[in-house]
Amino acid sequence: MPLGAFILRRLGLGLLSLLGVSILVFLFLHVIPGDPVDQLAGGEATPEQRQKIEQCMGLDVSMPEQFWNFLGNVADRTLGHQCPDPKGKPTVAALIGDAFPHTVALALVGLAFAIVMALPLGIYAALRRGTWFDTLAAIGALSGIAIPNMLLGPLLLLWFFVDLGWLPGPFEVGPAAIILPAFAIGTHLMAMLARMTRSAMVEVLGEDYLRTARAKGLPERVVVWKHALRNAIMPVVTVAGLQFGSLLSGSIIIENVFARPGLGSLLLAAIRERNYPVVQGCVLVIAASYVLVNIAVDVAYGLIDPRVRRG
Repeated sequence: MPLGAFILRRLGLGLLSLLGVSILVFLFLHVIPGDPVDQLAGGEATPEQRQKIEQCMGLDVSMPEQFWNFLGNVADRTLGHQCPDPKGKPTVAALIGDAFPHTVALALVGLAFAIVMALPLGIYAALRRGTWFDTLAAIGALSGIAIPNMLLGPLLLLWFFVDLGWLPGPFEVGPAAIILPAFAIGTHLMAMLARMTRSAMVEVLGEDYLRTARAKGLPERVVVWKHALRNAIMPVVTVAGLQFGSLLSGSIIIENVFARPGLGSLLLAAIRERNYPVVQGCVLVIAASYVLVNIAVDVAYGLIDPRVRRG
């Protein structure tokens, strides 16, 4: 399959995925009990105020018309309008535009932490296969995979903020304030990448070309870091790229635990308020980010290995 057709096919599948996500979120929001106008207007609102909010949110028309209007808001890149507009951000896109960079920064720091910690741990565990270090690394990796973010976040706050006072806690700002939430969001990925690195390195270290390299007198560090890691790193990098979208969605819990600004905090607040336009916009942006990362990885694989385009 030509590269252009391959890219168009992946983009088409991505658009279908986003449409499916939009339909599901729209339906789920409308079947949840409760009146969103009551949440936004409050008990003291007059009938005129309630009617104004209902019209602003587009709830005065049928459900098919509401979904069609939402697609129109996506097409004109506003993603809907705030009802009411307490922050001077009349469109949902403007509100998300302020929050999204904080979430991306958190996900990038978490991804960097996961890669920097996972590669040495996995490599050393492969080199010390069957020793106590390998066993300890396996236990640590399984623990990192098993512990959910909603539990790890409060534990980190209790240890490093409350008990030790080493790192900033909720509502604090500055470069150090991102360390704990990035650690919490990246631990699961770090454990996964460490196990993948160890498995890939164990397989590569037994190859004939590495024995040949050692026989030529190359130092062990050159054999490991230049020859073995180069061939073992591809699946690890692929999974790391694919999991970046998961870090964005995982920030919903972490941002709430650490009281950080971002897309996750905005989404949870909108869910509590039953603010349909903001919830739909946030979910669509998270889904679009995940889909775009997957498409980028697919296209990169198609460039590296033309056989992938046949699927």
